[in-house]
Amino acid sequence: MSTASEKLLLFGATGDLSQRMLLPSLFGLDVDGLLPPALAIIATARSEMNEARFREVAATALKRYVPAERMSDEALAGFLNRLNYVAVDASDPTQFSALADVVGSTEKGLSIFLSTAPSLFGATIDGLNGAGLAGCNVRIGLEKPLGYDLVSSRTINDAVAKVFPEERIFRIDHYLGKETVQNLLALRFANSLFEPLWKAGGIDHVQITVSETVGLEGRVGFYDGAGAIRDMVQNHMLQLLALVAMEPPAQFNSTAIRDEKVKVLRSLRKIDRATAASHSVIGQYGPGAMAGGPVPGYSDELGKPSGTETFVAIKAHIDNWRWQGVPFYLRTGKRLPSRQSEIFIQFKGVPHSIFESRGAVLQPNKLIIRLQPDENVRLLLMSKEPGLDRDGIRLREVPLDIAMDNAFADSRRRIAYERLLLDLIEGDQTLFVRRDEVEAQWEWVDAIRDGWAANAMKPRAYTAGTWGPSAAIGLTERDGVTWHD
Repeated sequence: MSTASEKLLLFGATGDLSQRMLLPSLFGLDVDGLLPPALAIIATARSEMNEARFREVAATALKRYVPAERMSDEALAGFLNRLNYVAVDASDPTQFSALADVVGSTEKGLSIFLSTAPSLFGATIDGLNGAGLAGCNVRIGLEKPLGYDLVSSRTINDAVAKVFPEERIFRIDHYLGKETVQNLLALRFANSLFEPLWKAGGIDHVQITVSETVGLEGRVGFYDGAGAIRDMVQNHMLQLLALVAMEPPAQFNSTAIRDEKVKVLRSLRKIDRATAASHSVIGQYGPGAMAGGPVPGYSDELGKPSGTETFVAIKAHIDNWRWQGVPFYLRTGKRLPSRQSEIFIQFKGVPHSIFESRGAVLQPNKLIIRLQPDENVRLLLMSKEPGLDRDGIRLREVPLDIAMDNAFADSRRRIAYERLLLDLIEGDQTLFVRRDEVEAQWEWVDAIRDGWAANAMKPRAYTAGTWGPSAAIGLTERDGVTWHD
């Protein structure tokens, strides 16, 4: 078991991610007594301010984003006392010595949370190393984006690997910190009900949907250079796919779980120049109406024409014994009708219906794992309608719901970053992404993007507030499958 760090270095501490997620997560851990008692949090960013001013900024963010029932003057004061601040321009290596002076000794452990533009990764790592902030008791958490393709990802990972060994690198995908994502492992591997059917013999197809109602939301610089496939598919969605499809690991630890995930990612059938047009659909939202009001199209928000996709749907296959012949449909996009992240699993129908002669129509069982906005597990089963059945037997699909808020009403629902930051501080890599996983994800995505370019595929227009281009419906309906909305 790794020893918990007694110092946390938080880059980008004045940014949106820090104010909305990181500081509230650390505050929540502190209130619950989960942070090491002596943990000091050293915040850094380019903004010039002193420690007192940063504490004011942090207090404002915490009062805005932490639920009122969790906030108290005493708890706030205690947390703010942990905070230090030093301004650093990561592009200037000479400024890291001042940071090292504030951090001090790393003998009792230092954890670093690094969220920066890919162009600054190399300079930041060199600056940390040159200032003595990369010793054997230092571990580093890396927030995405870790590059824009396989080549740039390897460049970043090579730069980090020169200073930090893999066992001290924590690549962050915040989806892996979500309670329901982890509950997927419990659902599969702690219940004998599902695992015997969790394969081609029992499952007809799998759908994974991550939909957003928002548009650019101030992410113009990043999003137009990334698009939906690099923003969502390459990381979050492929991690969900790997968790759904992985073989049972021998143990619940970082090595065993990540070994099984990477096997899935390496088994993904390549979608290339020959199949990109038939196995993927890309779109870009135009003007429409949402929440009762008009919204502009993507190019209007951007202020110029663009070929960036804001929607992508993909039909994927995993070429191994467990999943041969089972399609995995992935769909993500912006300005869609609802915000939701879910895994939809349709089991195969019964081999013979004894009720057909009595007029009953059967539907295959379905399992729906909802990640957001509400965490929920729903199993749809066939049940007989009450009655005397003189005109035939009527069967109806009925849900068995496990609403996490109800089932665990006595447990507080935690922000994903609470778990991930605590695991970083304590040195548990189970919910972080290994380098070979990242590279396998990029190899698959890069082949798709190359196929789009070779086939001159352009994003199809769709109206904001709809479920993407009509071609996305055709992607599944050719197989007799309907998207679960």
